[in-house]
Amino acid sequence: MNWTEITVKIPTEYTDTAAAIANMTVPYGIYIEDYSDLEAKAEEIAHIDLIDEELINKNRTEALIHIYISECDNAAEALAFLKERLTAENIPFSCGAEGVNDADWSENWKKYFHATEIGDKLAIVPSWEEYDNKENRKILHIDPGAAFGTGTHATTSLCLSMLENYVAEGSKMLDIGCGSGILSIASVLLGAETAVGVDIDAQSVKTAKENAELNNVSGKTEYIVGDLADKINGKYNVVCANIVADV
Repeated sequence: MNWTEITVKIPTEYTDTAAAIANMTVPYGIYIEDYSDLEAKAEEIAHIDLIDEELINKNRTEALIHIYISECDNAAEALAFLKERLTAENIPFSCGAEGVNDADWSENWKKYFHATEIGDKLAIVPSWEEYDNKENRKILHIDPGAAFGTGTHATTSLCLSMLENYVAEGSKMLDIGCGSGILSIASVLLGAETAVGVDIDAQSVKTAKENAELNNVSGKTEYIVGDLADKINGKYNVVCANIVADV
């Protein structure tokens, strides 16, 4: 199905009113980007989690409202209605519209994910991209799908760098909150005999298994749906938990 995405930019003090108007155009909800209270929220969670620098640099004075109109509905009519009501409420705004295909939701993000070299030994390479391995690195092919873990996030990158130092030949590794499986797969590529990953999200476990197969390490990895280490037995030389601090 094809969709029309309408975006409305307004000063943040008008977000609630503008959102109420936007909700009149669609029965299935809207998506709002409003970072005006980011500083207050950052203080609340600073003791348990990190705030991405890109998020911190977001505009705090303007909000963006995203409205998605299906091809079964009249996008031009919705846009005209928005302009009329926002003007009547004396809300300063700018808006635009563009077509979006269903396939774009799962594919467009790929344009921002490229091969990344980590530490001295690893290279994280998207499954759809070619990589010129001039330094003879261990190549980890990955397709994160809906799971967390591409190697570009700061904590993931730091964990990968640490694994280079701590994973010895023949060691056993446990990855709590495995996400895409990137850390456990990297451990095997670096010499671990086995790696076990556990995640509370079944989709993440499915993705991790697919990535292990993509890297030809399925025989040395195991992925389990579970809460932290509840279903884990045995002893491990290396344990990773790249998860939010409050867990």
